[in-house]
Amino acid sequence: MASEQTKEPEADMSWAELKAPLIRLALELGPLIVFFAVNTMGEKWLEQSPLLSSWFSQPIIFATAVFMVAMAISLLLSWILLKRVAVMPLVTGVVVAIFGTLTLVFQDATFIKMKPTIVNALFGAVLLGGLVFGQSLLRYVFGDVYKLKPEGWRRLTLNWGIFFFVLAALNELIWRGAPMFTDSAKAADDFWVAFKVWGIMPLTVIFSMSQLGILKQFAPDPEPANTIPPVAEG
Repeated sequence: MASEQTKEPEADMSWAELKAPLIRLALELGPLIVFFAVNTMGEKWLEQSPLLSSWFSQPIIFATAVFMVAMAISLLLSWILLKRVAVMPLVTGVVVAIFGTLTLVFQDATFIKMKPTIVNALFGAVLLGGLVFGQSLLRYVFGDVYKLKPEGWRRLTLNWGIFFFVLAALNELIWRGAPMFTDSAKAADDFWVAFKVWGIMPLTVIFSMSQLGILKQFAPDPEPANTIPPVAEG
């Protein structure tokens, strides 16, 4: 009985540790999945609704409008459920609002396709630029979650800065290159949307897992045990 009682707090504690990351993951994935679903079904919906087709010239533009709403809801839920909005989703939301609005006003999907390039290049430039001035900026974002030695933060910041630029280059390659392999603008749009949802996120997860070694290697040294001998009671 005693052993069972000691295990229960550990289970509760592990769930408490997992709860916030799982909520963040769901809030980040939610708008992307909505974007993918609306783009996939959008052509049918636009054909069936004269009102929607008068507002949106292409399924991807219709999906962009819904994506903007989904991002706003995601940020609001983050504030309600987690009592905070992380810097990266907030910046992403602002850029989505700007480039999404341009997409809707000009009825041109080029703007929303450029959004991942702008966001990832911005994150990469900020992180690598911080290193130039001796600042590991990831520490200010994740310092409450991970505890690392200064060299660990430097390497982690460097790796993520480079990775963000790789994602920016990949996005440019996909959205600019897809039309070269198909005569259908819709097929090119669908390929880019699929890459945005099912390509970037898995790549990010795999890269994150590859950085676990740094978290272990540069974890702070354990505090020395208290060596003061106990005082005998007299």
